[in-house]
Amino acid sequence: MQSQEKDSPAQRRISALLIRAGITLNGRAAFDPQIHNDHFYGRVVTHGSLGLGESYMDGWWDAEDLDGLLFRMLAAHLDEKVGGIDEAWLWLKAWLVNLQRGRRAYVIGERHYDLGNDLFQVMLGKRLVYSCGYWKNAQEFSGNALDASQEAKLDLVCRKLGLKPGMRVLDIGCGWGEALKFAAQRYGVNGIGITVSHEQAEFARGLCTGLPLEIRVQDYREVDERFDRSWSIGMFEHVGVKNYRAYFEMLRRCLADDGLSLLHCIGSNVSTNHTDPWIARYIFPNSMLPSAAQIADARENLFVIEDWHNFGADYDRTLMAWRANFDTGWSRLAEKYGERFRRMWRFYLSASAATFRARRDQLWQIVLSPHGVPGGYTALR
Repeated sequence: MQSQEKDSPAQRRISALLIRAGITLNGRAAFDPQIHNDHFYGRVVTHGSLGLGESYMDGWWDAEDLDGLLFRMLAAHLDEKVGGIDEAWLWLKAWLVNLQRGRRAYVIGERHYDLGNDLFQVMLGKRLVYSCGYWKNAQEFSGNALDASQEAKLDLVCRKLGLKPGMRVLDIGCGWGEALKFAAQRYGVNGIGITVSHEQAEFARGLCTGLPLEIRVQDYREVDERFDRSWSIGMFEHVGVKNYRAYFEMLRRCLADDGLSLLHCIGSNVSTNHTDPWIARYIFPNSMLPSAAQIADARENLFVIEDWHNFGADYDRTLMAWRANFDTGWSRLAEKYGERFRRMWRFYLSASAATFRARRDQLWQIVLSPHGVPGGYTALR
């Protein structure tokens, strides 16, 4: 239902900002937003991304090409021109409190990864791998494009770490167990996977039945065992800047002197201590993206950086494939999750794809060694 707030200062401001990005309110282009409630303008001016996402969830506006609209907005940095209240609160909260320690470390598992395996099975494809696929080598593997890109990514991780039969590996944030299963079956390793999600752990134990693998619900800080290799694929985004040093200290404590570790994570172009307000409230509570400077500083005197590989552009394609799966499979989820969730999830996947398309965020694979590989490390692609 529309209000009578016509040509308000908020509307004029939003219209002027969108024009900078080639976007017209209620225009004819597929990426032009169609506004159904005029309170939309004030909500976005006041609350920025939080207001934009919530108003979409509430059905106040639509866009046929949602990711195209969000890409244009992000490429023009329009998100930096509105809001501020919610950003300031998140910054202060993260500065005052360690949001990823103790009981809070398990919140992300409860509120996101425990949503339901049915949702992720519909969205992620054959392999439950909730991280960026590697599309460069996807044609070398069987299955549809998304499944092949995930298999190529898992194989890339294994090759970068030089896995050999009998090695003991640690998977920090093992998800549904796909990476461990792949490494055990293809490369003959054994090891442990840890997660803060009970739903993931239960599924992973079933997936890895009969393999020399153990799945635990455990905080990474509690691990105190020795491993030949380790990896973390899409987990570091939940560690938090206050805990980066503790993460690398744990890793050094647990990794053999001649070992290797791979960190696969989303990275930000700027250093901060919190995530986007809408993402924090609805998708990944207590999360944040590290910058290159924050990672480099936290591992100082603990690890040598052997390789730093950026294939962030691949995440756009991965996220769009996930959204296509989600849309196709929605009929199997609709009764359980409801229409507001559908709009929330589509906004999440579309905004994330747009962020990588605009190169505002990156996807890094970083190979680390305790003392440096003798003679040098050979980077693989």
